[in-house]
Amino acid sequence: MFTLDGIRQFHRWTHLCLNCTFDHLATLPLSDYARDVPGFGYPSLRAQVVHVLGCEARWVHRLRDIPSGDWDPARWPTLADARMLQREVTAQTLDYLSSLTDRQINSNTTLHFPDGDTAARTPALILHHVFTHAFHHKGQIVAMCRLLGHPARDTDLNNFE
Repeated sequence: MFTLDGIRQFHRWTHLCLNCTFDHLATLPLSDYARDVPGFGYPSLRAQVVHVLGCEARWVHRLRDIPSGDWDPARWPTLADARMLQREVTAQTLDYLSSLTDRQINSNTTLHFPDGDTAARTPALILHHVFTHAFHHKGQIVAMCRLLGHPARDTDLNNFE
């Protein structure tokens, strides 16, 4: 059984680690932030960052059964733009969580997909996916930074107070 407080804490930890990663990205030239790196499904650091934030927004929208917008990384060309997006997405997630009870976060809800398919999942499971997914792509971002000649410091557990 998950609690809203626990989910909020997991969300907070996820974004603290993303912030650490974004702080490193802020030290890179914009040309490297937008450069494609072969071998990654989302080929640039910018595309990875927008994908992580877009995933959170899209799943929260799906949980609320509202449409999601356009997630073309070109809409957020700089890291400063992505940080504004991060604040918006975080606020949307926290607003969604404020609408739930502990019981609701653990109860199946019907998800509607653009292709007409549906699935029953708990919000806790979906948000768990969102947060672990962010760490997967954060690892890819760190690997891409290494390949671009900009190795990052630790962006994980050593960043909590």
